[in-house]
Amino acid sequence: MAVSSVRLFNSLYPPRSSLIAYSTLHSGFPNSLGYNSFRVKGGLVYSISGSSRIRALVKGKGERTEDYPLAGDSTDNKKVAESWPRSLQRDFAGTPYVPVYVMLPLGVIDRNCELVDPEGLTNQLRILKSVNVDGVMIDCWWGIVEAHAPQTYNWSGYRRLFQIVRDLGLKLQVVMSFHECGGNVGDDVNIPLPQWVREIGDSNPDIYFTDREGRRNTECLTWGIDKERVLRGRTAVEVYFDYMRNFRVEFDDFFVSGVIAEIEVGMGPCGELRYPSYPVKHGWKYPGIGEFQVHFKPLLITTSFDDSTLIDTFSVLIFQALMELFLVQCYDKYLMKRLKKAAELRGHTFWGRAPDNSGSYNSAPHETGFFRDGGDYDSYYGRFFLNWYSQILVDHGDRVLALANLAFEGTCIAAKLSGIHWWYKTASHAAELTSGFYNPAHRDGYAPIAAMLKKHAVGLNFTCVELRTLNQHEGFPEAMADPEGLVWQVLNAAWDVSIPVASENALPCYDREGYNKILENAKPRNDPDGRHLSAFTYLRLNPALIERRNFVEFERFVKGMHGEAISDLPLN
Repeated sequence: MAVSSVRLFNSLYPPRSSLIAYSTLHSGFPNSLGYNSFRVKGGLVYSISGSSRIRALVKGKGERTEDYPLAGDSTDNKKVAESWPRSLQRDFAGTPYVPVYVMLPLGVIDRNCELVDPEGLTNQLRILKSVNVDGVMIDCWWGIVEAHAPQTYNWSGYRRLFQIVRDLGLKLQVVMSFHECGGNVGDDVNIPLPQWVREIGDSNPDIYFTDREGRRNTECLTWGIDKERVLRGRTAVEVYFDYMRNFRVEFDDFFVSGVIAEIEVGMGPCGELRYPSYPVKHGWKYPGIGEFQVHFKPLLITTSFDDSTLIDTFSVLIFQALMELFLVQCYDKYLMKRLKKAAELRGHTFWGRAPDNSGSYNSAPHETGFFRDGGDYDSYYGRFFLNWYSQILVDHGDRVLALANLAFEGTCIAAKLSGIHWWYKTASHAAELTSGFYNPAHRDGYAPIAAMLKKHAVGLNFTCVELRTLNQHEGFPEAMADPEGLVWQVLNAAWDVSIPVASENALPCYDREGYNKILENAKPRNDPDGRHLSAFTYLRLNPALIERRNFVEFERFVKGMHGEAISDLPLN
């Protein structure tokens, strides 16, 4: 006999005397981004008091407070659900089944590759299982498994974790995490790249991406070394392949039994296929446009001419420009070498440089000569550079996924894209451009990525499906954000080439408004082709999720994703 989900999590997690559950839709911050405080506007702010009743402050033309009984008390769940402020709701009963996974905490495996608090984790997984969650997602960190020496792997903690998941009848989505953890919002642990890789970086810092100030970004390796044997005789993609192949051999029993349902291959910062263009640790703040990650710093050249020199000012400037061209000190020399080669093949060697008028991390598009309306992004040079910059991203994905298919033949593979939704309503889409998505108003920048994924039969995992454009405008009207427009564009780019599309939320979500938005994106209303998400992964398992009120909402959401009837829906 199944144990009631409410009874199960109440027995493991007694109710607290107080809890505040904020609507995260109004925070205005995307995945992996920095923020200082949450903004809650135009919505509901719920607080749970010791008397076990919900007090809602409803903001609109006026303000009022309303009390609602707390789920898990003597009141039945149906009455509790119906006590929420009514809003238009769609009945998802009978809709396609979309599996729901939950990301595990970042620190579930420690730096010694040991499972942290297995008993507590088992209890939490039982709670998830009680509401029919399909499985969990876990990062397999390169910096933990291959930490000390090349091709010396330690999977011990992951094996113990996988056994617990299998014993509970759950599935696994496993992320090959070739990036560091720490420095972004939500990163409560620090997991750097492997020590032996960092030692190489100490003597050859060009293995990292570099910004316009020459600062190295150690989140991940630059794509410029994909084919360079700089990692103790191996290229970067060979290192990734060896890691993936060893994982496949080590966990063969979990593949054969079907416990491992999907492998997501990390291909950039935060495991996303993008440039590290908006690093919080380098001072970026939302909604800054970010910076291109291919730069050089010219050596300063001084010249002096006495009064007898018969040369005009224009000639002096030409001389200095030529000297600067030949005496550049490249940062991330591998990408710069490829950019210069592309410019030479085009017949314009002076295009072998990054834009010098694209602003800085926290600039707005209109403040720059490159991204402003009518700016250089749409010039002959700008189009050349952006084509090259975005193609480097596509080529990186192409190389890594080709090897992933060799390592994981017969297993579902996915790649993750980030939802860069700020400045989407401008012509240049500046924040997307610096991230490597060549998606200005006159061009579909996601179609080439979708085509590359299609080539390898790889699915797409996309973020920010819970965000509403109106809420983003209320929080940061200057950001010109449009997450709904972006989600619709990316989902259709993938569906147009018939590849599976999964998704996840960009921020923790506990409220019905956010869940309903996810459901609408997962199963578009009146789609003539019946298209829907292949899976959804909730970010992330934490104590707030399994608070009683929040968990009742989550259980309701899971039922909707599974196409089950939800008893509290009003009859139409």
